[in-house]
Amino acid sequence: MSRHRTDARIRVRGPRGPGSAALTAFAVLTLTCAANGQGDAADQENALRAARMAMVDLIEARGVRDSATLAAMRSVPRHEFVPPEYRARAYRDSPLPIGWDQTISQPYIVALMTETAGIRPGMKVLEIGTGSGYQAAVLAEIGARVFSIELLEPLATSAAARLARLGYSGVTVRQGNGYLGWPEEAPFDAVIVTAAPEEIPTPLTDQLKPGGRLVIPVGGVRAVQQLLLVTKDADGTLRRRTLIPVRFVPMREPPG
Repeated sequence: MSRHRTDARIRVRGPRGPGSAALTAFAVLTLTCAANGQGDAADQENALRAARMAMVDLIEARGVRDSATLAAMRSVPRHEFVPPEYRARAYRDSPLPIGWDQTISQPYIVALMTETAGIRPGMKVLEIGTGSGYQAAVLAEIGARVFSIELLEPLATSAAARLARLGYSGVTVRQGNGYLGWPEEAPFDAVIVTAAPEEIPTPLTDQLKPGGRLVIPVGGVRAVQQLLLVTKDADGTLRRRTLIPVRFVPMREPPG
């Protein structure tokens, strides 16, 4: 669990709707100042917390209902997982660049995938695509033990350092090809994938426990990708359900 906790919910009411951050003009200005290091530390923290609460209000309004997911999203400081130049936009419901042609996922999608995976304390979870570490932090905040794989070494290294600095001791990060999963740590209660293969990788379903859940975007680079929920029955039978159309970076398959 993280040492970051929200002691009080600070709500900032504003316009709601697709793409809205649910922030008043005053809150946006205050958040920008906070992100740029202006104002005292308490004012900066309050502005960032207010923006985070408003972001999660919007996610809840869009249909995410799982209390554990929403509580984790209210606690994890997303502004710590984006480059400094994007901090003023950290609590908008949109993806943001994190370098190396990668992005931090839209907060609503992070919440939806977490809720769909049914994450609960004590679960063992495999994440494919660490990125900046935000999704892993949300999973750890709920109380899961997270094993996260990142293909790009600079991102793996920086994410591991960031998660350690922020107190997320329940996350283990390694650099590698996530298509192959993490067989020495299998089986997993849940698998969350943040890059899109053209087909569901067999190693990932093989490493899923009976009764487990795999949440994964599937589709080609130029095709319409679909977010899928794959469940494994007690006898090993796989069942899949299509959730929503999405757009993720492609997953790289291992050579050969």
